[in-house]
This record gives sequence, structure tokens and C-alpha cells, in this order.
Amino acid sequence: VQLQASGGGLVQAGGSLRLSCRASGRTFSRPVMGWFRQAPGEEREFVAGISGIGGSTYYADSVRGRFTSSRDEARNTVYLQMNSLKPEDTAVYYCVAGSRYGTRRHEDFDSWGQGTQVTVSS
Repeated sequence: VQLQASGGGLVQAGGSLRLSCRASGRTFSRPVMGWFRQAPGEEREFVAGISGIGGSTYYADSVRGRFTSSRDEARNTVYLQMNSLKPEDTAVYYCVAGSRYGTRRHEDFDSWGQGTQVTVSS
């Protein structure tokens, strides 16, 4: 599965951004998609996941209530709507795909996109 993420940028605290990730290839083999992020000097952090059927979602505590993940099956695209952004949300965001719903381990996602930078200024 190949993943192409887009939509990052610079935004002020309190603002919003929407990330997109288009999947191609054998997408049926990796139905669970999600997002991780990594800030400089920090470990990769799980952000959100979404199932292939029904679009059930789960989130990290740090973003629940502010971020929303959704998917458009016809376009093989998942989205991450990020509202009420904080400076601590600044990171490179990676789109991922795997087959295990509910996991927060980066090892369980074996397809990774190239990453898109999100910068939130205070």
C-alpha cells in the first residue's frame, strides 16, 4: 500500500488544519488507517486510527475532542481534521496503514506515508 499525505502547514494556536492521505495499491490488505506524529527529539506518537468497514475511530487522549478522522472509500482517502490546535501539536504527521484495529503501536502499521509538517505558532 502506498500512502500520499498532504495538507500540513503553519497555523496559529486555536486554528484548524485538515490533513489528507490517499492510499493506492492493495488497500484491501491494510484496511485500518491512521496517523502518527513525531516532534523533534521525541518518539513517534499515535494520534488516531480508523477502521476500514464502518469507519470506527479511536484517538490518543491528547487529541480526543479536537481531532476527527474520517474516510472516503470511493477516493481511498482518509482525513484528519484538526481543530483547536496547540503549539504542542507541532510535529511531522505520518499517515499509516495496517490490519489491526485498535492498536496504538507503530510496529503494527507497516505502510507509512512520507509525512507532512504541521507547525502551530503561539
